[in-house]
Amino acid sequence: MIRIYETMFIVSPRLDEESRNSMAEKVRDYIVERVSGTIEKFDRWGIRKLAYRVTKGFSEGDYTVIQFKADSESVDILEKFYGITPEVFRWQTFRREDLEKAEKKALLKKGTSEEELPEGQTEVKAVESAVVEVSEAVVEKTTETVATEE
Repeated sequence: MIRIYETMFIVSPRLDEESRNSMAEKVRDYIVERVSGTIEKFDRWGIRKLAYRVTKGFSEGDYTVIQFKADSESVDILEKFYGITPEVFRWQTFRREDLEKAEKKALLKKGTSEEELPEGQTEVKAVESAVVEVSEAVVEKTTETVATEE
């Protein structure tokens, strides 16, 4: 199932600027080619101060944040890539459920039919319509109760 992920990695500040930019491009290409992901957002932060000095002796690093869509099983490939790349000394990849929910909500608000919804979203549509039916029934029952009491 396709999910939205965000990955942040920190590259050694000892590399020259061209090498750091090249490393960020290498990770982006790796996500597209090996992970079969689609890049949604690519953000280079540049050199920033770290919260604490790391064991490699760095007090700063070159940050890059990439937001992408990929299959949930293929994200492990990216984690392994970080592990074997010596230039990258810190990284974190996590699923952005908040963005997934916002995307689903926008699709449903747009009036997308069930056939057009991505995999797994037809259940969301069914639950939402059930909630609307229950809400209407509660309002109707409350209206009947108020009318009989008067």
